[in-house]
Order: sequence, then C-alpha cells, then structure tokens
Amino acid sequence: MTPPSTGSRRTLLADAALDVLADAGMRGLTHRAVDAAAGLPAGTTSAYFRTRSALLTALVRRLVERDQDELRTAAAHTPPPRTPADLVQGLTLLVAARTGGEGRRRSLARYACVLESVRDPELRDILVPRENRGREVVRDFLAARGVEDPDARTLTLLACVDGLVLDRVVAAPDAASGRAEVRKEIEGLVAAALRT
Repeated sequence: MTPPSTGSRRTLLADAALDVLADAGMRGLTHRAVDAAAGLPAGTTSAYFRTRSALLTALVRRLVERDQDELRTAAAHTPPPRTPADLVQGLTLLVAARTGGEGRRRSLARYACVLESVRDPELRDILVPRENRGREVVRDFLAARGVEDPDARTLTLLACVDGLVLDRVVAAPDAASGRAEVRKEIEGLVAAALRT
C-alpha cells in the first residue's frame, strides 16, 4: 500500500482540525486532539505543523478552500437570479446550507477563526472575504437593477446574510427551525439592497 502524500496528509490533518474546532472550540484545538480525530499516531500533527499557529493557519486555509469550493459548486448548479424572489431563494438556501449538518460545523469553526483573527493578522489576511462566483452573481443582479454602488451594496447584503448565519448557528442549532423567519428576513434585506 502506498503511503499518503504529504499534501493529502496535510489536508487530512487540516480537515481533522476543523472537526476538532467545531466540536471542542479553540481551547480544544490541540495537536493531540487532531491526531486522535484523524485516527493517526500521537505526534503526527506536530510533525507536519510544529506550532499551534502553523496548525491554525493550515486549518484556516483549508476552511477558506472548502468555502470557496462550496460557493463555486453552488454557482455552477444554480442559474443566476432573474427576480428578487430568485435572489431571496438562493440566499435562503445558502443560510440553510451553512446552518445545518456539515455546513453548521464549518460555520462554528469559521466564527471561532474569525474571532481569533482579531489578534492574528496572518489569519485575518487569509479570512478576508474573497471574490467568488456567488458574490459576482449578487453584484451583477444588483447592478442590472440600477442600484447605486452595487459593490458596496453586495458587501452589505452578504454581511447581513452572514449575520443571519451566525444568529442561527448560535441561537437555533436545528437548521429547520425558523426557516420561514429567515426567508422573511432575507426578503427584507434584498428589498433594502434594491432601494435606489
């Protein structure tokens, strides 16, 4: 049997670190806990990531990679919105994906990393929102409707949607709870973004 490549081992460890962070929080994120979560011998994580900072940086890079993959996949399988109702539907699905199941776990890890990045400029640089197809779709939708400064409105709208995700992750562990309420909130946010 061929041993895993260094790259795949690093990815495995970063994914295991995401799981540990989602389950145990920042205090529970240790090299030993990642070894156990990955099912690898003690010391493996520290052999690849010597310091906690190196481990956290790898975790954040992997988190951003997975988030970007999720957004690319969603954009590839969803037609661009043609109406405000379409945009509301797409954003509601995004909130549902980020507040249930594996998406909720990744959101827990993401928000822990965001708070940690306040004191760590390297993490903050990695976590800075990136251009992606989802953001482009929202910006194009708003621009096509004559919204003033569609770039700024897009950032504001998506920041508010992110706030809804945070609220649901913290206040409602069951993603199905309050889905109609979330949709109504997103309808209000989209209406505000479309005001000229």
